[in-house]
Amino acid sequence: MKYEGVLTKMKSEITNDVAYYLVFEADFLNMNQLLNKRVSINFLHFQCLNCGLKKKIFRQGFCYDCFTSIPAAGDWVINPELSKAHLDEEDRDLEFEKQAQLQPHVVYLANSSNLKVGVTRKSQIPTRWIDQGAHEAIEIVEVPNRYLAGITEVALKSQVSDKTNWRKMLTNEILDLNLAEERDKLRDLIPEEVKEYYLASNKETEISFPVLEFPKKIKTLTLAKNPFYEGVLKGIKGQYLLFEDGTVFNVRAHEGYVVELQIK
Repeated sequence: MKYEGVLTKMKSEITNDVAYYLVFEADFLNMNQLLNKRVSINFLHFQCLNCGLKKKIFRQGFCYDCFTSIPAAGDWVINPELSKAHLDEEDRDLEFEKQAQLQPHVVYLANSSNLKVGVTRKSQIPTRWIDQGAHEAIEIVEVPNRYLAGITEVALKSQVSDKTNWRKMLTNEILDLNLAEERDKLRDLIPEEVKEYYLASNKETEISFPVLEFPKKIKTLTLAKNPFYEGVLKGIKGQYLLFEDGTVFNVRAHEGYVVELQIK
């Protein structure tokens, strides 16, 4: 069977294992059902997720012109401490920024490969943790805007990484720490104006991914360099497809790529 469309990050939901779905304009694929099947990926052309033109993707699925102009790609997205909507200050579009920034955000700890700290909108839990390949996570604070979450993350990064070692995550070289204990160690680092939002619950979210076989050595598939690939799908973790020969494909890193998928 053949499917064609522009790649966006896979949709997901927690079941016994995470259920993954790839959504094209005219097709909807349950990716878990493709495990142990031979899949080919053929890169056809670029298509910007914002303007829809066939322009080279620069970052986050957008062409250069869109990435440098649209509010959804402002610096505060990657660096939440730069958020200014709570001050009524505009970056690119104040109304958009108020809707995105002035809502509950969570700072969390997650075990993916190493212990990491991160920020997400409350509405994106547990999706954010799934996308990062975290097998467990716990909330540290829940705050009313993105700025407070950002300055908390910056403070905690002095002790805990904000990056995932994606190679270890994909080869399943993971830590199994007590997240509640690790969170409590960081409590004194939380900025004064955020301390009232500290969450003392010991509730951890555990996540299991649909992986039949983890790769021992990793080969990264980049469609801009290698526009065609074929292999047997053995697992899905984070936003990665894991193949039998050790090839891994980051779907989210290829947003805005129009591809033809063939299932054999």
